[in-house]
Amino acid sequence: MLDGVSLDQLRIFVASADEGSFSAAARRLRRTQSAVSESIANLEAQLAVTLFDRSARYPQLTTQGGVLLADARTVVGAVDCMKARAKGIAGGLEPELAAVIDVFFPITTIADVSHEFRREFPVTPLRLYVEALGATVQPVIDGRASFALVGSLPTLPDGLVLRRVGHYR
Repeated sequence: MLDGVSLDQLRIFVASADEGSFSAAARRLRRTQSAVSESIANLEAQLAVTLFDRSARYPQLTTQGGVLLADARTVVGAVDCMKARAKGIAGGLEPELAAVIDVFFPITTIADVSHEFRREFPVTPLRLYVEALGATVQPVIDGRASFALVGSLPTLPDGLVLRRVGHYR
């Protein structure tokens, strides 16, 4: 029954595969070796798949175990990402940053800033719109973006605030 598969079982599965033995996984997870072995056996029973070949001194992933390991890593990674994102949101970070960039900004500068943003805020999605002239403020007016970086506008629509952030060449 797949409904009974737990995140803890998947973490133990990943640790066992990474460490190469149930006892090493147990040390990493601060569990007993018997608890790790039992968790893997229960997971195999729930999945109706043998994940490890136990015929040698150290358990070896089966072909099916290797395929399911990739899925387990995806699930564990997604949950860890969700937890990190929730922690950031609870701490005041935006759940997503959406911005509009004037088409005249150099693409290399936009790429550099985007990479720096990803390093600084790895779990916050960044959505960029690239527009020209007056269209740069429309996503802000519509509520699809938080701010716009605009080269110049002759007039600013009501309700928007202008902040100078510097210059570029």
